[in-house]
Amino acid sequence: TQYLFIYIYIYIYILCGICSDRWEAYVKGVQDYSSLYGSRDFSEKVRRETTLHPPLQCPDMGPSPTIPTSVEKVKAADVKIVAALGDSITTAIGANASNVFQLVNEYRQLSWSIGGYGTFADVITLPNILKLFNPDLVGGAKNKTRHKKPHTLNETGFNLAVTGANSYEFPAQARNLIHTLKTYPGINFAEDWKLVTIFIGANDLCDYCKNKTLFSADSFIFNLTVTLDMLYKELPRAIINMVQLIHLEELRVVNDGSFGCWLQRSFCSCLVKPAKNSTELQELLDQNNQFQVNLEYLIGSGRYDEKNDFAVVLQPFLKTANAPRDENGTIDYSYFTLDCFHFTVKGHEQLAKGLWNNMFQPEGAKVEIQSLSNPIQLICPPVVGPYI
Repeated sequence: TQYLFIYIYIYIYILCGICSDRWEAYVKGVQDYSSLYGSRDFSEKVRRETTLHPPLQCPDMGPSPTIPTSVEKVKAADVKIVAALGDSITTAIGANASNVFQLVNEYRQLSWSIGGYGTFADVITLPNILKLFNPDLVGGAKNKTRHKKPHTLNETGFNLAVTGANSYEFPAQARNLIHTLKTYPGINFAEDWKLVTIFIGANDLCDYCKNKTLFSADSFIFNLTVTLDMLYKELPRAIINMVQLIHLEELRVVNDGSFGCWLQRSFCSCLVKPAKNSTELQELLDQNNQFQVNLEYLIGSGRYDEKNDFAVVLQPFLKTANAPRDENGTIDYSYFTLDCFHFTVKGHEQLAKGLWNNMFQPEGAKVEIQSLSNPIQLICPPVVGPYI
């Protein structure tokens, strides 16, 4: 009954055309910002192409002798298709912006979970790591897009995330993914192993104070349940990386007083505006905790454990992560774009490494990183049992 009420409420909310003005306010803020800084160059925010990563060498980088039929026996090289769903963290908005005007660019090709630009030497993303094991991997995003502008799969690959997405929009992303994979040329939908990374929920918390029913922890987990149920029923041979939500409170301290940091107030006002120790802030933080608890309960419930070719794995590397800091203990803004919320390529590479390592760490021993600024050394799949 509770979930039925939530479903009806969400339907009415969408039907009435009521939606958050968060991203319109963000774009307006970028325009105001540009009037102050114009085309000023912030080259320190950009990934230098001359910086190359040394190769990752592992004892076993080959596929299984035959295509595995069990989800518990899938090696990195067995993955044929990579995809991602989510919001602006996955579209990588502003990630390689060198000036204010570029903040509304979606650098999908550099995204931590689905970027397919260049090679591992150029930029560390999950697909670029996987391409070391299977060079024929399909799905990595190849180019940047612009928010709310038309784009094609040639640019996005299977990065089907939507900037600004709330969880109530998430089932539509899953439906789009299923349709895309069914109709994409050269894919064996039934036989190819797929790795799908999901990261969603921050925008619900950023909007929580605007509608405490629509953006509650209960609504969030309902929307995730609908999404995962759909994938479970209709997506064969799939491993779902469900990335645990971060504690957003840490982002309140990421503010150097610049106008760019004030952009936080346009798209995450429910987090940024409440006073320290206020009841409004505590209520939001309690919801943040409940988001995490609900997600852990859903994934651990066994709801998605009955099929031999499907798994949802909770990857908790961000669960307790603190804001990155330098050797002096001050916030390291090199990990953040000019809006002091989204990640630069430097930040995205840390996310990619944390996710990869979690994928090969057993349940109960998955590492939760303490800070994005702490060095993360990529691990190799175990010699014994080298499975995702």
